[in-house]
Formats: sequence, C-alpha cells, structure tokens
Amino acid sequence: MMKTSQDTLDEILTLAAAHFKVPREKLSPDEDFFKTLGIDSLQALDLLTRLENHFHVELPDYELQGVSDFRTLAERIQARL
Repeated sequence: MMKTSQDTLDEILTLAAAHFKVPREKLSPDEDFFKTLGIDSLQALDLLTRLENHFHVELPDYELQGVSDFRTLAERIQARL
C-alpha cells in the first residue's frame, strides 16, 4: 500500500523524537527542526541517514539544501518512495 505524505510525516516525527529522545508532541511539522531539537548539521545528517535507511531511499545533498522543517523533509522523501 502506498504511504500518504501524512504517513511519511508522522513516521519522520516519531523517528526524530525517538532519535533525539524528545517527546513526540514537542515536534511540529512546520517548525525549524534545528531550533526545536537544538541540533547541529552533523546531528541532522545522522538523522537523515536513519531516515534514508528507514524509508529505503537516498536523498542527494542538493535536495536537502535549505530544508529545515519536517514537512519539507517529508515531501522530499515522499517524492522518492
């Protein structure tokens, strides 16, 4: 069955919450995740690797340039599913 963008977004939020040990409800789709999570680009990269493995996709760096909210990230991943 095809995942909807909402499914993808929910999974990303759940994975990110688990990865950074923060409550899932603290994460909002449209907030800047660098600020919300208090992470740097290295930690973001770590999360991306986990997401790529989870969704079995590969996201080229240029597609992630300037992406800092979960909704946009979900859209990029969704486009490759």
